[in-house]
Amino acid sequence: MLSTLDRLIPTTALRQLGPADSPRVTNMELFFDLVYVFSIIQLSHFLLAHESWLGALEAVTLFAAVWWAWNYTAWATNWLNPDHASGRMLMAVLMGCALLMAVAMPEAYGSRAGLFVGAYVAMALIRAGYMALVFRGQRMGQNYAQLCAWSAISGAFWIAGALLPEQRVWLWIVAVLLDYAAPYLGFWLPNLGATPMQSWPLRGLHLLERNQQVFIIALGESVLLLGGLLVEHPLHADVMAAAGLGFLLILSLWWIYFVHLSEAGEHGFAHSADHTRMARAGLAYAHGVMVCGAIVVAVAIEMIVAHPLEAVHTPVALIAAAGPAIFLAGSALFHRVMAQKLPLAYLGAVLALVVWAGLCLTLHLNGLWLAAGVLAVMLALAGLGHKGAHHAG
Repeated sequence: MLSTLDRLIPTTALRQLGPADSPRVTNMELFFDLVYVFSIIQLSHFLLAHESWLGALEAVTLFAAVWWAWNYTAWATNWLNPDHASGRMLMAVLMGCALLMAVAMPEAYGSRAGLFVGAYVAMALIRAGYMALVFRGQRMGQNYAQLCAWSAISGAFWIAGALLPEQRVWLWIVAVLLDYAAPYLGFWLPNLGATPMQSWPLRGLHLLERNQQVFIIALGESVLLLGGLLVEHPLHADVMAAAGLGFLLILSLWWIYFVHLSEAGEHGFAHSADHTRMARAGLAYAHGVMVCGAIVVAVAIEMIVAHPLEAVHTPVALIAAAGPAIFLAGSALFHRVMAQKLPLAYLGAVLALVVWAGLCLTLHLNGLWLAAGVLAVMLALAGLGHKGAHHAG
């Protein structure tokens, strides 16, 4: 049995790094990310098809699962070599699970609930189980074994939700809360205790680069939706104006992220000895919020470009304000973690977005006015936010 384990999951599948080395991002990791292009498209289409409070809650729950599946895989490849034959095998299996999750997403609360849950739970248990075995004999092996146990606990709630349609969304919310709370509780188990953060020796710059790549994928969904709309619609002046506003809004998110935030992230990891704690708050959580915001922005652009001259109704106004606001909330958290400063300009921009969306609803303004105001706030922040971030604290 040990011989078989050594062949299938050899300890040599771990990255061999010196004390000062940072793992490089491999082609296998980028190949794995291709599934998330499809997953993000599915998420945005789900939200477009469910314009209600319940639909938004369901979409957030699905996003939480999709993000956590990607996030835990990115963390695993900080230690695992995806170019090793065994590492490639694991990544291929996880990629297949992620693809099944995406395929199931449109009917995740209906006929394909079992497929979505089965793929998600299998992905969690296979990944954590593999990592526990590849780290056998080391403290990280115990850490991953405890993570695997927590995945099994949350998995019970995911499966219960698939089996009980009337309670599905609430059981899945409990499952999400368990998944997201587990790292903060140190994957505590009776008789074993918690796993201290210092026992997870992370290389933060590798994980930062992986998060930057998935954020680009999220922005890419906005470009795909925008391009698809322009292909399908007559290119009248109102449509082109809305498309131009949408394109500039995408650009403003890119600018704020890569011009304002990336430097803070790189500086934070370069000058901190506690990469694991920074990565947990600044990448696992803050980046999840930013990616969620980018997806909601894509939905807002689609809704406005499809009907640019119609008076905005409540779902459009809420989504148009919520997308950038969610992104900025995640950005503020990221900057707070990395630079130990709270960018007050970001919080002011969130307030401005809420006020403008309310005015558009009250005055019955059309989508072009709504988009122009949102864009004005984001462009002002792109130009002034960096200065505000440096002076806030």
